Amino acid sequence: MEIRNKYLKYWQEISASKEMIFLAGPRQSGKTTLAQNMIGTLFANVSYLNYDFIESKKIIKEDPYFFEKLDRKDRSLPLVIFDEIHKHDNWKNYLKGVYDKFHGQYQFLVSGSGRLDAFQKSGDSLAGRYFMFHLYPLTLGELGNSDLSPKSLLDDPLNVPPFRNEMWDLWDKIEKFSGFPEPFLRGDKLFFNRWHSTYSKQLLYEDIRNMSGIRKIDNLVSLFSILPSRVGSPVSINNLAMDIGTSFQTVNEWLMVFDKFFLTFSVSPWTSKISRAIKKEKKFYMMNPSIVEDKESRMENIVAIELLRAVQLWTDMGFGDFSLHFIRNKEKEEVDFLIAENNRPRLLVEVKSSETSPSRSLIKFQNYLDVPAIQLVLRKETARIIKNNNNKILVVSAPDWLGALP
Repeated sequence: MEIRNKYLKYWQEISASKEMIFLAGPRQSGKTTLAQNMIGTLFANVSYLNYDFIESKKIIKEDPYFFEKLDRKDRSLPLVIFDEIHKHDNWKNYLKGVYDKFHGQYQFLVSGSGRLDAFQKSGDSLAGRYFMFHLYPLTLGELGNSDLSPKSLLDDPLNVPPFRNEMWDLWDKIEKFSGFPEPFLRGDKLFFNRWHSTYSKQLLYEDIRNMSGIRKIDNLVSLFSILPSRVGSPVSINNLAMDIGTSFQTVNEWLMVFDKFFLTFSVSPWTSKISRAIKKEKKFYMMNPSIVEDKESRMENIVAIELLRAVQLWTDMGFGDFSLHFIRNKEKEEVDFLIAENNRPRLLVEVKSSETSPSRSLIKFQNYLDVPAIQLVLRKETARIIKNNNNKILVVSAPDWLGALP
């Protein structure tokens, strides 16, 4: 897929410094296509195995070092691709053995739709043997082909982006068909409806049930169906538990499962003390924003995915430890998003459909945190810089600013 050529460049930079790369992301976000595009472009010698195929499971069992039989085209380092290998019961020990025996002789790409980074902080035996890389559905920041670096953006986030009609066309496509490559490229509503129904059922009734051991699948589906209506507001797990008639603990576990399988993602409130943020209510967003019916909530969801993709990529590439939050006080005044680096605020982002005057909450929190602030609006060719004491706020067209995100 030509629109993902930029990611081939990122891969080349990362793989040059580590022999094993984990590529995590939602099912059907383009991981397999990206991996296959490496064949003949970055690597002449490639061995590919997809654990979803029955014959691949047989190969792993009978010939675990199958890639040694690769017929090479030249003397360059081969790439071994393990797709969906995390579905193998003993996958971590298998990869540890492969890496320890063959590192220096091969490079390894491990891709999966379950959250491969779920065990990163658990002292797993794979620690230190890989770098993590994430691939999300298509975003304006990716499609906009920005040449900015994260540092240049954060040093001057109030820089007015170029106005481009194509960014509005892309916004409309993402709003209608999501950023998942297949429905996005098709651009057909009937196809999108069929795709979404099949996609959700496959994840809920097959992947999640098979890999998580959850048996009350109907209640799980009910919970998932409620979440699009809660986008944009901090979510009370107690209220969700009452809505579907189950316990707080069960709902909390199921929400983590949705995040693990990239059906949703959560955004935590920012606080100077991380332990306090853990205890507070989070916001939940859909990885497919097109299923959010309320237009303003859908806009916020699209922006959330754009910012998530950006901060995750910046972290993966080694530019810093970035995270995405929202900020809210006891008076329930709130700013939709805050980008932090090492838990230090760097940028406030508010989402408004058409209001060109900065929100009172944005003004208040900017004065408190003393950081740059952006208000994104769905108005064409809008770029107003408004003074706020010693700071400034940029009110700007959302598709154009997001299209310039590195």
